[in-house]
Amino acid sequence: MTPIVLAIACLIVVTIGYGGLCAASPFGDCRTCRGMGHQLKTDRKGRLKRGKDCRRCKATGKRIRTGRWLYNRWARIYRAGTD
Repeated sequence: MTPIVLAIACLIVVTIGYGGLCAASPFGDCRTCRGMGHQLKTDRKGRLKRGKDCRRCKATGKRIRTGRWLYNRWARIYRAGTD
């Protein structure tokens, strides 16, 4: 197998795997708060305490995956065009 064919096969496997992940679990953990919904702060003694709510995920701890967002956008445009 030539390196080009091997690279294409690996790319296809990764793409299908990510598509399956987006279909099975469309929401992933927020990268900013790591799925907690808020940031952690420390007080003067160094103990952890709850910080502000995460603005990126609006304190849910979950964000829609990029692949699922693209699929939703494509489906919305397709439905609008076929009406």
